[in-house]
Amino acid sequence: MIQLSDLSKSFGDRTLIDHVTWQISDGDRVGLCGPNGAGKTTLLKMLGGLDEPDSGAIVRPADLTIGYLPQDGLTHAGRSVFEEASSAFQPLLDMKAEMHEIEHRLGDASIPQDEHDAMLARYSDLQDRFRLADGYSMDLRIATVLRGLGFAPDDAERAAETFSGGWQMRIALAKLLLGRPNLLLLDEPTNHLDLEARNWLEEYLGGYPFAVILVSHDRYFLDSVVTRITDLNLRKLTDYFGNYSKYIAQRDAMLERLRQAKKEQDEEVARVKMFIDRFRYQATKAAQVQSRIKQLDKVVPIEVPPERKRIHFTFPVCAKSGRTVLELKHVRKAYGPLTVFKDLSLHIERGDRIALVGPNGSGKSTLMRMLSGEELPDSGTRTEGHQVVIEYFAQDEAVRLDPALTVYETLASGSSTGMVPAIRNILGGFLFSGDDVYKKAAVLSGGERTRLAVARMLLRPSNTLLLDEPTNHLDLDSKDVLLDALEDYGGTLIIVSHDRYFVEKLATKIIEVGHGQAVVYPGTYSEFLWSKEHQDSTPKVQLPTPKAKGENPKAQSPKPKSQTANPESRIPNPESRVPNPESRVPNPESREGRKRQDADRKKKQRVTEALQKRIADLESRIAEREAEVKELEAAMAGPGFYDNLEAAKPLTDKHQALMWEVGDLIAQWEALQEHAAEQPSET
Repeated sequence: MIQLSDLSKSFGDRTLIDHVTWQISDGDRVGLCGPNGAGKTTLLKMLGGLDEPDSGAIVRPADLTIGYLPQDGLTHAGRSVFEEASSAFQPLLDMKAEMHEIEHRLGDASIPQDEHDAMLARYSDLQDRFRLADGYSMDLRIATVLRGLGFAPDDAERAAETFSGGWQMRIALAKLLLGRPNLLLLDEPTNHLDLEARNWLEEYLGGYPFAVILVSHDRYFLDSVVTRITDLNLRKLTDYFGNYSKYIAQRDAMLERLRQAKKEQDEEVARVKMFIDRFRYQATKAAQVQSRIKQLDKVVPIEVPPERKRIHFTFPVCAKSGRTVLELKHVRKAYGPLTVFKDLSLHIERGDRIALVGPNGSGKSTLMRMLSGEELPDSGTRTEGHQVVIEYFAQDEAVRLDPALTVYETLASGSSTGMVPAIRNILGGFLFSGDDVYKKAAVLSGGERTRLAVARMLLRPSNTLLLDEPTNHLDLDSKDVLLDALEDYGGTLIIVSHDRYFVEKLATKIIEVGHGQAVVYPGTYSEFLWSKEHQDSTPKVQLPTPKAKGENPKAQSPKPKSQTANPESRIPNPESRVPNPESRVPNPESREGRKRQDADRKKKQRVTEALQKRIADLESRIAEREAEVKELEAAMAGPGFYDNLEAAKPLTDKHQALMWEVGDLIAQWEALQEHAAEQPSET
């Protein structure tokens, strides 16, 4: 579909791509990986036609459509969100406008018969093309994508310019997805998406029928979407088939072979040079010396990528906190007419590793600020446990850095004496090397300031970490440094992150924030999603608060079975904690098991029958409406139909309304058919 032929690109004396030949086929889903500064964004821009190569060519088919989403910088104004998203269907909108114009002109009795017939033929042609392009389900498709990317129904009519930069990028992404280009180029598409929107985008791109090339620092997203990784390193492109996890294994094995080959080549070159130096001035060996000199001239040195340093970091020692770390009781928080929390009670104990999840705007950052003590609740109480030392990393932590300090001074100023030797290693892990450590914080980019803020947080002693989006602007290697450190952290951890892999590796408890509440789900994020999908059999669990004096113990919420009086025993066995669906299947040999199986089977049968009934009802309604459309079209095609404008207009309006209704009914029918296909078959 698109091919790079002997492509090269340089900036000054720095070569990013050197004589590369590469190909993308229709339907490929490629993840573009490589170290920071390797040229991934530059390559996307060249593929999108926004930048030109220095030499070589990019061969594209004449009918290829390309959509490019940059990392940031796009803004929209002058239209509502729905109108902006609708612009992806501009050809269909133009077709619709022309159809309305023809309908209006057909009512003009002064138009000659020949022109009238030509307009009818044009209208019929437009109508067929509009229907084949799913024009009648256009509004439904727009609403589906906007909802999937996190826009509320009320947002559709809001002016686009009233949204922040992150939401502006979501609007741009919605337009790209609706436009369905043959080649979709996405540069960090998940940067501005919450977990729910990322999950939706994963599913959408998994079924995208055309080629996709994306750059992402979200490992889980890459694993879920791509079928091929292309590594841009040492000015070359290397393909690895499979997802990101398979790429890591294949890349490490290839690098090991490359290093071994480099070692053997160096040894052979050293041996040949030794022979040359030893016998250079002996006449009897002159021919052999000349032969080996020519042999050395033909050697092409094997180039090995610099080895990525694996930095293992241990947090500074801090005294252990009491069993109760933080507690909120009957907390209410509101901003003007917007009530974020109504009657929130939350109990956090030592050793908890909690992830706060929920859509953007649900109150996760507000809850983090209240837990950290930076913001007080309007009512209710916040209680901090014994000997609790909190380190809070806010979303805007990067702007809190002292601009007058250098990178090194920023870390040294807040670190204990024992941690000073580790500063250089930590800075290297977050991509600060050489003279970078002497840069003032004021001259750092937004991403560099975020990396520096994360590094500073790691060097401060604490027994309770509250991290609000610590992975923003971190590359995969920097995330690994942070992740390794947090996995070994012995204190209490509360995080907000839109990185699925990060949350999955760290959290053993999920708190879902939204609708004025915070509901606790014991287990990992995967188990939380499983629980959400099986709410009928897996009820939500609200952690109890400790009894206050005078309270009725019977009024307390019962503790989950996995919680006991011993805090150490509260850590569940990973095998026993997993809510394996198979473990819930009753024993078919028992009477109770057979009854439950029969009940489940009957329930599934009722659901399937109801679904089939709705499909049949829709098919009947579609047939009725199409019959009415045919009758109207027969009447409209009759001679003299438009002689009386007042009599013709109600019928043309009814015809148009029926066509829209048929399109909507067909869209509903297709959605139900897909749902029916996903239903498990009876065995």
